[in-house]
Amino acid sequence: MQLSEDFLYQLRQNNPIDSVMSSYVNLIRRGHGYVCLCPFHSEKSPSCTVYTESDSFYCFGCGAGGDVITFIKKIENLDFIEAIKFLADRSGMKLPDDNTDSPTSRLRARILEMNREAANYFYSALTGPRGKKGLLYISSRGLTPQTIKKYGIGYADDEWDSLRRYMNSKGYSDNELVSAALCGRTGNGKIYDLFRDRVIFPIIDLRGNVIAFGGRIIDGSGPKYLNSPETLVFKKSRNLFSLNFAKKSKERRLILAEGYMDVISINQGGFENVVATLGTACTPEHARLMKHYADEVIISYDADGAGQSATHKAINLLGDVGIKTKIIKIDGAKDPDEFIKKYGAERFRLLLNRSGGAIDFELARCKDGLDLDENVDRVEYLKRAIKVLASIDNDVERETYIPRIADEQRIPVEVIRSQVEGIRRKKEHAEKAELWNKTKSAPHLRDKVNPDAAKHPKEAKAENGIIAYILKNPIEAEEIVSSLTEEDFVTSFGKKTFSALAERIKKYGDVSISSLSGEFNDDEMGRIAEILAKNRDILITEQEARDFVSVLKKRESTLTENAANLTNNDFRDLYKRLQNAKKKTDNT
Repeated sequence: MQLSEDFLYQLRQNNPIDSVMSSYVNLIRRGHGYVCLCPFHSEKSPSCTVYTESDSFYCFGCGAGGDVITFIKKIENLDFIEAIKFLADRSGMKLPDDNTDSPTSRLRARILEMNREAANYFYSALTGPRGKKGLLYISSRGLTPQTIKKYGIGYADDEWDSLRRYMNSKGYSDNELVSAALCGRTGNGKIYDLFRDRVIFPIIDLRGNVIAFGGRIIDGSGPKYLNSPETLVFKKSRNLFSLNFAKKSKERRLILAEGYMDVISINQGGFENVVATLGTACTPEHARLMKHYADEVIISYDADGAGQSATHKAINLLGDVGIKTKIIKIDGAKDPDEFIKKYGAERFRLLLNRSGGAIDFELARCKDGLDLDENVDRVEYLKRAIKVLASIDNDVERETYIPRIADEQRIPVEVIRSQVEGIRRKKEHAEKAELWNKTKSAPHLRDKVNPDAAKHPKEAKAENGIIAYILKNPIEAEEIVSSLTEEDFVTSFGKKTFSALAERIKKYGDVSISSLSGEFNDDEMGRIAEILAKNRDILITEQEARDFVSVLKKRESTLTENAANLTNNDFRDLYKRLQNAKKKTDNT
């Protein structure tokens, strides 16, 4: 899709990067820009910086960076044209009419259409004559008609191709249905419905699109829950069930439940701020997504072994992104759904407010399988508890728990504290050693964006200096640009970047990082953002820019001179061989 520079300029003007990013992350004012926790990797301290003067961002932790279009591409998992459409819709702009979508964009839009049509089909089936089985199950779970409608709950009958035949009648091909993961294909090519004889829960993203489905079996064989496999529009680790409702909550607190029915029951009880992962354990991506909407997460998983293990994992992942974690303890019921039915929503609210902290949960878990009246088990408990205490980074919180464990086990506080500090010192040394090893091996790691840089470090540095100078001084850089050609650059990345910058300087007399996103991939945009960010507070004068040019020109002249010398040497060798051959001929 070809879009004019004027349109892209207006698009970026109407979507300031700080305004767009603030919808996803908590921006903290720092100087003339902002900092935030990076949404693309787990961290506790902000390493992502937003530069409003250049409409760019760069994360010093993971290297993500670029302009507002790059950000939307990465955060929403869109391609370039889809990101343009997203920002255009956001700002009320209309795309030019004479453009066509990319094949990927068309297929993605087609899948969303099919999912919406399928969701309507399932919902209608639930209240139809063939949906009696599903409706009885839903009613037995205590869901109201309002809740059924709110979540769009439906039913897939037990025939092999009911949905397929319906979708075919709406003009969708078998290949499209397989691409959308609504149908599967057997080894001999037979098409079948993926969901059969199941209550269906549509999975809806933050923009209101149906992106996937979850199906709960009513009876018979098969997994209890079946979830859509990943498609162009659905990534399990990047979505949370019911987040489209939870995001509207005024609380900066989320309830993390285990499954669809738990979420729906809790929501029906009056708690809008409840979500669940989608057929997978909590991931770092889920934790970062929750961080956008919450400072505290209350985990409400089952009390069985699997639920406790999942809780432990979630605690660590949520802690990595700086989320305070609490764990709800349910007595008298196996899960939140059953508890709310037995005791009501207000009792459940009390449970939430009285939920214990993550450290209390971890310390209680240390006692699992142990008899503390036995000295051997008591020692094992202390070893486990000391590891938990050593994992607490906050000094005040750690010092609060140490005396508690010491008093509980009748051990001197100094002994517990010494053990904890010893583990923390070892951990600190191990982390430093790991960082040192990474630093030592860094030059040998392949640079995927600019692999030529390792072979030509001096020239690569000069190229970065020129790129930074042009981006920082586009109007004054015309003379520098005219003194260079693409062939003067050594690295492929340098050639490509200079060529794009020079073209815009010559055509428009100006250039910015935000004008490059249609030509460079996300990693390349991150590298350009890095060059700009690391030179932001460094004054690169025109003379220094000329010095960078000289580095490249000098190398070029050296190569030319070496080539000339090589040619002369080759000629002298050839001349000697001819002379010797002539002498032999004369002697003969």
